[in-house]
Amino acid sequence: MPDEFSALPPLRDVITQAGLKPDKKLGQHFLLDSNLLARIARAAGDLTGQHVIEIGPGPGGLTRALLASSAAHVTAVEVDPRAIAALAPLAAAYPTRLTVRQADALKLDLAALTPAPRAIVANLPYNAGTALLIKWLGQAQDFTCFTLMFQREVAERIIAAPNTPAYGRLSVISQWLCEVDIAFMLPPTAFWPPPKVESAIVRLVPKPAQPPPEQKSAMERLTAAAFGQRRKMLRGALKPIGGEALLKKANIAPDRRAETLTIQEFESLMRAL
Repeated sequence: MPDEFSALPPLRDVITQAGLKPDKKLGQHFLLDSNLLARIARAAGDLTGQHVIEIGPGPGGLTRALLASSAAHVTAVEVDPRAIAALAPLAAAYPTRLTVRQADALKLDLAALTPAPRAIVANLPYNAGTALLIKWLGQAQDFTCFTLMFQREVAERIIAAPNTPAYGRLSVISQWLCEVDIAFMLPPTAFWPPPKVESAIVRLVPKPAQPPPEQKSAMERLTAAAFGQRRKMLRGALKPIGGEALLKKANIAPDRRAETLTIQEFESLMRAL
């Protein structure tokens, strides 16, 4: 990291001074290894000119890595007032490149926080990661990329292929709207306190042509019905929204199950719906 970071206290000292003991209710597990934090920032790609939004910065480890990148500006959104206090020295050191905002990210329109081009880079709390991703995918056209940490199980669901156990609603919506891949894995020992599961950094790059809101809404309804009772054949699972008539219109056999359909077949069903 740049020399200017040498004047800042180590992250463990920041945590101690701010009384920032990880809160289980907030899903907090702090990543303190500067090499891993820098690797996450690099996984986001070239951030030159980007207005980066970070969710849940905690003591500011990833925030430091993002400030060390070529990002034009970093906006850190944090719900925990203890972390806001811990970030104060960092905000004072970078008054023109860092904005710290206390808020619940689930209640914010992140696209309204910064000018474009904008990207989200975040070590997401496990208890809110999926809900946050679904919300942001609804605005995928407003972002250049999402570089996000999830527990491994969620990451594998995002990138899962048809006919695999992890394939589901999150797989379909994520891959329909974005190019997705797992950048790298993180062991529990990388965190304090160590979680019980492995973590993964997932990069999602929105596709250039994004569907209109009404199509996104239809896809959400469709996948919720299709995977809501995934053991059922589609004729039964989709009965509330059209059933066999809908499947016939999309030329899909009614005895198939949701996990066998490709993204393209789900798109055909969505258009029929």
